[in-house]
Amino acid sequence: MKDNILWYFENFNFLDSLSMKEKMELSDRAKMLEAKKNQTIYLPSDVSNSIYFLKEGKVKISSFSDDGKELIFAILGPGEIFGELAIAGQTNREQIAATTEDAIICYINVEEFENFLASHPRLSLKITKLIGFRLKKIRSRLERMWFKSAAERVKSLLSDLIEEHGIKIGDEREIRLNLTHQDIANLAATTRQTVTSTFNELEREGIITYDRRRILVRKPKELT
Repeated sequence: MKDNILWYFENFNFLDSLSMKEKMELSDRAKMLEAKKNQTIYLPSDVSNSIYFLKEGKVKISSFSDDGKELIFAILGPGEIFGELAIAGQTNREQIAATTEDAIICYINVEEFENFLASHPRLSLKITKLIGFRLKKIRSRLERMWFKSAAERVKSLLSDLIEEHGIKIGDEREIRLNLTHQDIANLAATTRQTVTSTFNELEREGIITYDRRRILVRKPKELT
C-alpha cells in the first residue's frame, strides 16, 4: 500500500518541489482511500483532522442552505487538494466533500502534515497561496451573484470550468464533468430552468454543443 501511495505522490504535480526522499517521507505519513461515486468524505461539523490529495476522480465541495438548496463551491479534479483550511486553524468542517465519480484519495493527519510543512517552506508557501487563491475565487463568485444576471453567471461559470477542467481541441475547449443542469445551477447560484434556456441559446448561436457527458465550447471568447 505504501508503494502505491508513493507512486501517487510521485506523479502529483502539486508536490513537484519535493525530492524523492521527501515524497517517501510524506507517503509514510499518508493513507489511501478508494472512494465510490457519491461517497461522502466529510460533512459540516466533522472534525478537521485530515488533508486530502485527489489522485483520480472528481470531488464536489458544497453546502446546503436552511431551505435545502445546494450551493456548489467547486468541482475538484486530479492533482488538487481539499480540506486545506484545517491548516489555517479550522477546527470543524463547514462544507460537504463528496465524490461525483469513483475516486482515489490520499489523506494525511493535519498535525503530521503541519510538522512536515514546518521543514519544507516551499511547499508551505504553495499551500498558503492555494488557500488565498480559493478564497479569492469564492469572493469573485459572490460578486457575480450580486452584480451579474443569471445568464451572465452561467456564462462566467463556463469560462471558469474551461480554465479549471477544459481540454484543448484546436480552438475549442471540452469540459467532461458529467454535470447535470441542476449541478450547474447550483454552481452558478441560479435555477435549472435558467441553465437550460441559457445553454439552448448558446447552442443556437453556435457557441456550445452539449450532452449529459460533456460540454464542447466552440467559441470560448464569446462567453466573456
